[in-house]
Amino acid sequence: MQAAVARMAGEISADHPDGFVAIAVLKGSVLLLADLVRHLSVPVEVDFIAISHFAPDSGRVRIVKDVEIDIEGRDVVLVEDIVDTGLTLTYLVRHLQEQAPARVRVATMLDRLRRRIVPVDIDYRGFDLDDEFVLGYGLDFAERYRNLRQIVAGDVRGLQDDPDLHVESLYGS
Repeated sequence: MQAAVARMAGEISADHPDGFVAIAVLKGSVLLLADLVRHLSVPVEVDFIAISHFAPDSGRVRIVKDVEIDIEGRDVVLVEDIVDTGLTLTYLVRHLQEQAPARVRVATMLDRLRRRIVPVDIDYRGFDLDDEFVLGYGLDFAERYRNLRQIVAGDVRGLQDDPDLHVESLYGS
């Protein structure tokens, strides 16, 4: 995991020698952002954006916390935990572009191309992901499992009935 983060940070640093603004999508990308900025070799400012989905898998979102840094004329790297259908990412990139940055690039730990509905450009990716359900390293189910240091495949069917189903096996007693 950390090797992928270090690789991504090296690529981002090389592309932005004068620095940039990192904007993390809350809550899932916080762990990636924290690790990523520690590996950067260039100046970085950090901000956050938060969204709320109108309906699951609808792609329709609304911004509940917007960036506070003025990004006009600046390079921006939008940090996501996972890119799936591309609908949310397309919305967020368009929203940021309305604020006239020099450019917006995207970094994600996991890219699930198989479920893509709209094409999106991913500039920095940790890993490609098939269609399995994953938890940990910021990814959650009912706000659980975000703090796992690793990414693990989970069984969503059991979690729907009992969100704590994997707590004992993943955290120990």
